[in-house]
Amino acid sequence: MKMMADNTHMARQDAQKGPAKPVTAVSRAAGILRHLGRSQEPMGVNRIARDLDLIPSTALHILRTLAHEGLVVFDPNAKRYSLGVGILGIARNMLSRSGFVQAAQGHLESIAADFDVTAVAVELDSQDHMVVAALARSRLDLSIHVNIGSQFPALISATGRCIAAQNNWDRAELARRFGELRWQNPPAFETWLDEIAAARRDGYAMDDGNYIRGIIVLAAPIGLPAGTPSRAVVAVGLAAQLDDALRRELAQRLRTTADNLTDLS
Repeated sequence: MKMMADNTHMARQDAQKGPAKPVTAVSRAAGILRHLGRSQEPMGVNRIARDLDLIPSTALHILRTLAHEGLVVFDPNAKRYSLGVGILGIARNMLSRSGFVQAAQGHLESIAADFDVTAVAVELDSQDHMVVAALARSRLDLSIHVNIGSQFPALISATGRCIAAQNNWDRAELARRFGELRWQNPPAFETWLDEIAAARRDGYAMDDGNYIRGIIVLAAPIGLPAGTPSRAVVAVGLAAQLDDALRRELAQRLRTTADNLTDLS
């Protein structure tokens, strides 16, 4: 078991370092897939090329190859591309084999039922975004819609405070990163710094209507061997439905869940 853990840790370190000689075509294809995944509607070749700073003919060749592999779909009438069902097959296989996802699901369903919140498990990707890996929905009608695979900037909301709390960024770096975030009701920078310090002290963080007005988000980071806050358990609910006592109880529940999910892969 020790050898397996060491190998897993080394693999994570290698992935974080990146390849010695990146394959340009692969990087461009991955960028196109991510871009289509973030788009709310199908996109044409010229728009994709412009957004990603690609030569249109290069983008077209990559898109045609991705379409041949079933990873994107081309609408000949609109002349636009969108993600294909082949992506779902890959994602489904990954999720079905993930010990982290399988272990988290039961906890999330219990939290969602007990507190009337949407509970999610998230993981940091290589593009500095948190990605939803597992979820259990609230019975309430929330104004935020979350799906498996949904992405949001790593430092936004409650998860962002947890991540910032576990990194040694100086004030200037935090200010730069804070300036890139988009909130519906932005906190003051000094307030955000205080909340990061609280997350470092308490082991959880809370976003009370900053990311989305009227929505409260609580998060607790899940420890990994290298100490990197690359996973977290998160609860999303209506602020009006959660008084101070329930918020404290929910935060403690998230911390306990995060401890139970530590070191799972």
